[in-house]
Amino acid sequence: MVKSRKPPSGRTNLASCIVATIFLIFILIIISIVYFTIFKPKSPVITVNSIQLPTFSTSNNTVNFTFSQYVSIMNPNHDVFSHYDSSLQLLYSGNQIGFMFVPAGKINSGRTQYMAATFSVNSFPLLVNGQQQPESVGPTVSDVLSGFRVGSSMEVESRLEMAGRVRVLHFFTHHVETKAECRIGISMSDGSVTAFHC
Repeated sequence: MVKSRKPPSGRTNLASCIVATIFLIFILIIISIVYFTIFKPKSPVITVNSIQLPTFSTSNNTVNFTFSQYVSIMNPNHDVFSHYDSSLQLLYSGNQIGFMFVPAGKINSGRTQYMAATFSVNSFPLLVNGQQQPESVGPTVSDVLSGFRVGSSMEVESRLEMAGRVRVLHFFTHHVETKAECRIGISMSDGSVTAFHC
């Protein structure tokens, strides 16, 4: 005579569910650790290598010049960084005096790309203490860090902003942004860049 087998008890089913749940939690923890330590999207690193003014001229307390900025952008991610919404802005005393869109492009994983941006800046009036300088008034000393004229020098500010996306594990897309701001000292005598700090 064959004995019939008893169906599994509720305790056996519960134990199986607990083991499966613990296993899934363990897998999720491992995936999270790998994501946040290796594959977490990072913002590209912008380094300003050089700033130059190839042409420079002053006349009647106004100035115009050509502005050139050379940068390197390093992509620290494990996938391609695609940038599409990027610009370079030049400011004097808080006012925009120059602007340029950066063409869209891609930077491969772990690679550094070098970029050069050059544009002309139209004539704009020099300021003293936030006011336009009358033509009859000579150079006045003020604070160079305020972005105004100081005797034989002036200061402008450049802002490079880059935005784009990085794919994570070839499935997920993550938006990243980065920027570099520089304060640039310019000699009024010949337009040479005396210093810049980013």
